[in-house]
Amino acid sequence: MLYIAMYCGIIRINGGFDMFLKKSISNGKVYLSFVQGYRKDGKSKQKTIEKIGYLEDLEKIYDDPISHFKTVAEERNRNLDATRSIEILTNQRLEDCCSLRKNLGYAIPKRIYDLLDITAFLQNKQRQINQKYNLNQIFSLLVFNRFLFPASKKKAYEKKEMFFDSFSFSLDDVYRALSWFAKYSKQLQAHVYRKVQELVPIDSQLGYYDVTNFYFEIPYNDEDEYDKYGNLIKNGTRKKGPSKEHRKTPIIQMGLLMDANGIPMAFNTFPGNESEKASLIPAIRRLKQDYGMERIIAVADRGLNSSDNTALLSGVNNDDSKGHDGYVYGQSVIGADKEFRKWVLDKKNYRTTKELDENGEEILFIHKSRIFAKTIQLKNQAGNRTQTMQIYQKQLAYYSKKYAEKQRKDRERVLEKAKDLINNPGKYTQATSYGATGYVKNLSFIKETGEISNAKDLSLDLEKIAEEEKYDGYYSIVTSEKNLSDKEIRDIYRGLWRIEESFKIFKSEFKTRPIHVRLDDHIEAHFLICFIALIIMRLLENMTDHQFSVKEIRESLASYGCSYLEQNYYLFDYRDDFLKTTEKIFDLDLGKKIMTLGEIKNILKTTKKDKFHNTFLQ
Repeated sequence: MLYIAMYCGIIRINGGFDMFLKKSISNGKVYLSFVQGYRKDGKSKQKTIEKIGYLEDLEKIYDDPISHFKTVAEERNRNLDATRSIEILTNQRLEDCCSLRKNLGYAIPKRIYDLLDITAFLQNKQRQINQKYNLNQIFSLLVFNRFLFPASKKKAYEKKEMFFDSFSFSLDDVYRALSWFAKYSKQLQAHVYRKVQELVPIDSQLGYYDVTNFYFEIPYNDEDEYDKYGNLIKNGTRKKGPSKEHRKTPIIQMGLLMDANGIPMAFNTFPGNESEKASLIPAIRRLKQDYGMERIIAVADRGLNSSDNTALLSGVNNDDSKGHDGYVYGQSVIGADKEFRKWVLDKKNYRTTKELDENGEEILFIHKSRIFAKTIQLKNQAGNRTQTMQIYQKQLAYYSKKYAEKQRKDRERVLEKAKDLINNPGKYTQATSYGATGYVKNLSFIKETGEISNAKDLSLDLEKIAEEEKYDGYYSIVTSEKNLSDKEIRDIYRGLWRIEESFKIFKSEFKTRPIHVRLDDHIEAHFLICFIALIIMRLLENMTDHQFSVKEIRESLASYGCSYLEQNYYLFDYRDDFLKTTEKIFDLDLGKKIMTLGEIKNILKTTKKDKFHNTFLQ
């Protein structure tokens, strides 16, 4: 127990440092004594409390002298609280640019970091390289910073003293280490996911896949590299492409694979000007090769739905006895072939269903399905569609009045912009007219400036508007999984919201963009760090039964900190429901207002997997 009193400008805090058993060498023999730690002039020191004797003499009296006197020390520590004290002068002043505050919230992601054996993985790689800096120290610092205080690598290095762990490396070492993280990126991803499978029950057969992009604050593309004969060596990574934020700066695209429980499995990056559709199959092949998965059902939105992807995932699937992968895709109704659109609009065979959406709100919709032999065209190596293939797929069509209303309102907003563009073409350029251009006839731009070139000939495309209106409220799903019920397929497809949410976490909570590094391997390392932080976050969500939002978790752990008093005492000033919940999961006490450095270090100790399984998973 601690007592605080003030006398003439002095605050006395009763308590102090624990004594402990010390072994030393005296006259060539082991000598035991009780010592106590203290700080003087900012430095840690020790003082002898009691001399005990030589170990060889004590062994004649006690069966195990070391164990006996350790127990004595522990007992005395429990009885000394009322007699020990430290003093704090109330007129003490802070040094310039001084911070006595430290974060301890990182102890929770650190526990999961340890459970994933990332330290062991990087220590093994450390033995293979000739570098003095510690890979794990650097990687853990960058991950914890990205999780709690997302900023640049430089800022993370400058703020490393806010943690209790020791980080002995330079800023240059940080940037050098990024290249090694990139080299081992795919191996680490596979290693971590295998460890995830040991911690939580997962369904790894379903692979949710989606693509997003991240921008760079540079005006130019990376140049492609060629050899002296003109052969392409390497594509430039940072390229201008179809940005989802409609930016005109170079971007990089990231594909994310996620399991059915929302846990990230793997990621891949590719240049901003490449088609996202071409990224799916390499990602699936990598999972099967590196992760040992036999069959994967790819779940993706309509942007990944292409003939080539469908063919490769389907195999010869008119015979379900034959092994093949699978898919569950969103399907654009208005962008589908004429036969499919006719089937969707045909009122025959629709049934009415009531269900709860992901927000728990009741929705009413009509739906139908069919097994259909679909003919698709495949591309050859030159990119020409010369080969046809027939596949059997289950097709599902839906209509929702609520969805129809949403589509109508969305289009009305864009049409208002289109009308304003027609009436005031000087206000718009190719960049600022995004969205409205699809509804304006005769629209063209000056290539050099992006300005509208034919302002007098503009008009609304009424035919296109009327055609779109016919399909308001309709959406569809296509799948290779013909034996699944309509509801099962809908439930599988709904899971895509989790991967969309993951992208939001990347961009908002983790501030993955803008990207401040420029080298390809540094960019890869940047995404790897964010990826590991996301896995830790998703595991924390699962462990706490999704009681807390990502924002609540991050803010809670970022706020859980303390200020240094004296003699290794730290004063804590924050506690909330999330911390109370994690206490139970990890068997911690995070409610003490004042802790010693020893108590804090115990909290930071590596979590034992067997203990974790006993206290949580079972």
